[in-house]
Amino acid sequence: MTTLRLLRASDYRRMAWKNGGGITTEIARDANGNEAFDWRISIAEIAQDGDFSIFPDVDRELMLLDGGGVELLIGSDEPVALTRRYQKHVFPGEAPVSCRLLDGPTRDFNLMVRRGRCAAELLARPIVGAQLLFPAAATTWLVHVVHGHVRVNARTDVPRAEAGETLVIEFTQSGGSPLVLNGAGELVLVKLTAL
Repeated sequence: MTTLRLLRASDYRRMAWKNGGGITTEIARDANGNEAFDWRISIAEIAQDGDFSIFPDVDRELMLLDGGGVELLIGSDEPVALTRRYQKHVFPGEAPVSCRLLDGPTRDFNLMVRRGRCAAELLARPIVGAQLLFPAAATTWLVHVVHGHVRVNARTDVPRAEAGETLVIEFTQSGGSPLVLNGAGELVLVKLTAL
């Protein structure tokens, strides 16, 4: 069985960072009802240099969406610069992380998963034809439309997703026909698999 739902911008939650150092827009999180999520996706608007919040036992991945780039200082590691659109970096949530803006404010896509509970893959793709998602048990796809639009073929019950909106696609079993997405523009896709 496959469950689909469309999240519009009005469904998202804007909130302060856990450490109070900024604002993020939470797109979605797992529906376990706890504050200790198994997965969460959001978009942060970073307007100034500063520290990131600490999230123990969480693996984080940051992807640059717009702006002049950021430099991440993660613990005692060498600095990591994200300067190209859709460039990304993975780091542990319990590590002390500070961010330095390289050329003005940025918007960044954030993926967080609870270590040992969920595996994740973060991708950026243009959509210029059919995009196939193959059913796999205990797998959720989040399809965020950065620019353009996307629709699910053969599913008239699901509206077309426009820029800034997100499709949530949950597969409960493997096998069967792939889900076919069509449209035009750019997508950020997150594949989540329960462990």
